[in-house]
Amino acid sequence: MVVTGNDFSAELRDLNATLDSVTAVLDLDALTREKNELEAAALAPDLWDDVTHAQKVTSRLSYVQNELNRVANLRRRLDDAEVLWELAASEGDSSATAEAGEELADLRKSIEELEVRTLLSGEYDEREALVSIRSGAGGADSADFAEQLMRMYLRWSERHGYPTEVYDVSYAEEAGIKSATFAVKAPYAYGTLAVEQGTHRVVRISKYDNQGRRQTAFAAVEVVPVVEQTDDIEIPDDEIRVDVYRSSGPGGQGVNTTDSAVRITHLETGIVVSCQNERSQLQNRATAMGVLKAKLLQRKRDEEQAKMDELRGSVAASWGEQMRSYVQHPYQMVKDLRTGWESANVMAVYDGEIDGLIEAGIRWRKQQENRRDGDGA
Repeated sequence: MVVTGNDFSAELRDLNATLDSVTAVLDLDALTREKNELEAAALAPDLWDDVTHAQKVTSRLSYVQNELNRVANLRRRLDDAEVLWELAASEGDSSATAEAGEELADLRKSIEELEVRTLLSGEYDEREALVSIRSGAGGADSADFAEQLMRMYLRWSERHGYPTEVYDVSYAEEAGIKSATFAVKAPYAYGTLAVEQGTHRVVRISKYDNQGRRQTAFAAVEVVPVVEQTDDIEIPDDEIRVDVYRSSGPGGQGVNTTDSAVRITHLETGIVVSCQNERSQLQNRATAMGVLKAKLLQRKRDEEQAKMDELRGSVAASWGEQMRSYVQHPYQMVKDLRTGWESANVMAVYDGEIDGLIEAGIRWRKQQENRRDGDGA
């Protein structure tokens, strides 16, 4: 498509205006003040006396610095694109004109991605995330699909430079996993990944069927915010059962000679959590308790939301319903059933290229919230 001078100028003005509105929401002055405070805290000689606090400080500092650098870089690119266009136009350089047009398209995509960040304004959106994946109907194909989804989210995190920690993996007998729980340790990981919660479906030729028939399998994804000390979640000892066992890997091969893995059952709700990534039983118990508290916090939020929906008389979309299909036969297509977003490059999605799916989901969620608030007004 040929871009004219008027088109380019109009697009440039529009992008500058969008970036202005985005940065107003982000409050760069407040971010700059926070950066200065965090930098001072990071220089404290006793910072690493409390490792957990130190990790929070350094992680938040890295995030704030990246946000500020991201905005500054977009501003610079917009200015450079304008200069490149003016030079190309004055010299009649068609290749430079095309390059400026391509840069403008890339800038549009980058600014829209940043704009999505401003939609994350929920109570817990800025927290880190705990992701649990569970295989469903479909036998070995379901377990294999659950493992593929786990890899997809870990690859997505890796692409963005987000640290992750796998707390527990329960391997299936034939292939894949029965369940897994891992943390994505980045600000706004919960608000971002919460739109991935729900039932995922795959349709493909089964690797585990001797006749090579097409198989449909399901896996469930749950995303909850990491619990912080300010959360009022108390769990009396008489409300839980704690079991210890030996950590194990694929095929049941022992990777630990002591009973260090911990499984905690919340007796009232039936919620079960496990952790086996640490060598120490005490560390695994502390991590598992953190996961249990996060799930109970989410359960409390869901119950409160259900009561509000009942009072309003609205029919809210359930995150537990089937929300996405991954079709690999007889054609290739990943489609989100809520947003309509789709891609024919299934393998790229499996490899963590899911930003488009997530961004569409966040915009869809915001629309649902606005509609629900309007119905309740």
